[in-house]
Amino acid sequence: MTNAKPAKKMTKLLVVLLSFSFLVSLSGISALLPTKAYAANSHDENFSPETLKFLRANTGLDGEQWDNIMKLINKPEQDSLDWTKYYGYCEDIGDNRGYTIGIFGATTGGSNDKHPDGPALFKEFDAASGAANPSVEGGLARIGVNGSMNGSILKIKDSEKVFCGKINKLQNNDAWREAIWQTFYKVYIKYSVQQARQRGFNSALTIGSFVDTALNQGATGGSGTLEGVLSRSGKSSDEKTFMKKFYAERTKIVDTNDYNQPPNGKNRVKQWSQLWDMGKADLKNADDAIIKVTSWKMK
Repeated sequence: MTNAKPAKKMTKLLVVLLSFSFLVSLSGISALLPTKAYAANSHDENFSPETLKFLRANTGLDGEQWDNIMKLINKPEQDSLDWTKYYGYCEDIGDNRGYTIGIFGATTGGSNDKHPDGPALFKEFDAASGAANPSVEGGLARIGVNGSMNGSILKIKDSEKVFCGKINKLQNNDAWREAIWQTFYKVYIKYSVQQARQRGFNSALTIGSFVDTALNQGATGGSGTLEGVLSRSGKSSDEKTFMKKFYAERTKIVDTNDYNQPPNGKNRVKQWSQLWDMGKADLKNADDAIIKVTSWKMK
């Protein structure tokens, strides 16, 4: 009986020592886990090394910023943030623009799209596949599609099931992905970056906003294009002030001319504007913010 209390004290001491050892082990494990800053590198995994290098050199933005831009673009396009699933997307959505293809919605053209970007995409695919003299017809032939140019419009002779089936199979094709980014850059991104920089703006949010407008409404031409909206957005040298005016002007027309089905267009613009108010102009460490602003429901 005289040893009872010392035994309890010894038990308590062992419990304390074991608890301390467990906490030390946990801290060691947590040190090995990815930090938030390290986790951001996972954004890079959505791009090939070559595409990342190209985008950094030509836009000044990194993989995290471009991944977030693409999430914001894909929400109103596909109602999803998982944009990398749509390299092989193909559908005739009935907007008189022909077929809509890939991550930025390249079109083959129609009565509502006299200057489609689909032809450029197939020519780029032919080039990326090694053609010495790339052509639209060469790109189509590489995937076994029957089609030809009728003026500026690409006429596909195969059925939608056959044509889109061939495009679907290109989802993981490296040459196709390269062609998509080259076309995306030449037709929409390059002009958008130029328009931002000539105004002294370099933020990812501004560049992304311009790219989203260009691919949704056209880069240049009529009053509804990026060029047209910019012409009505004032002259402010303060980036946020300018962009708020830009969003106001875009909101007036974004649900017209088959750009978007109401009220998706207004929500499309709002998500970019909200990120300015959240202080996320650089689109860095913005995972939670992106989820919040894209939580609206597609109609």
